[in-house]
Amino acid sequence: MEINIAIFEDNKLIREALQTIINGTPGFRCTGAFANVNQVLADVEFSRPDVVLMDIEMPGRNGIDATKLITDNVPTVKVLIQTVFNDNDKIFKALCAGASGYILKSDSPLKMLQALEDVYKGGAAMSPSIAQKVMQFFVRQNVILVQPEETDFDLSTREKEILALMMEGCNYRDIADKAFISYETVRTHIKHIYKKLHVASRSEAILKARQQGIA
Repeated sequence: MEINIAIFEDNKLIREALQTIINGTPGFRCTGAFANVNQVLADVEFSRPDVVLMDIEMPGRNGIDATKLITDNVPTVKVLIQTVFNDNDKIFKALCAGASGYILKSDSPLKMLQALEDVYKGGAAMSPSIAQKVMQFFVRQNVILVQPEETDFDLSTREKEILALMMEGCNYRDIADKAFISYETVRTHIKHIYKKLHVASRSEAILKARQQGIA
């Protein structure tokens, strides 16, 4: 089964190189390549990707705003940020917008492909330098070592089961198979989980569940 990828990158040479790498690798297929994100939802609907490979700085709307639009409106599509920027502000804005991963353009094509696969499978892909910055931020903000709250966030038994599967790295299709429910039912449950946990992405849900000992 191929992983469908849509590319949003304003640099034509980079965009075409990414297309060539993705289409030349077994198990991957580029279903669309776009020079801006001004019509990102229409472009995503047209190309029907499993994962979006997103640049940050583009003419018009930027990649972080586009990521937020995708994760809010098409939560089944994962977003992997790829950029030259390695600063805290952009990293955290991208992750808070719902990105499932953040890698640098200086990373090798092999690392990029692995990150795309990790994100597709429900993981949170990050370059080592990015992961270090994120961990340092969490420690400084006392995010990792918070005391569990006295609540289960009113999650139903089924929602807890699905959250546990998310924490195991299962994607939507895997969850549907293991829980013996439809893909659309999984989507509905996950929307309810996000709402009850007050989070906007898989990575935030998993982090909160681990902190609070929920699932």
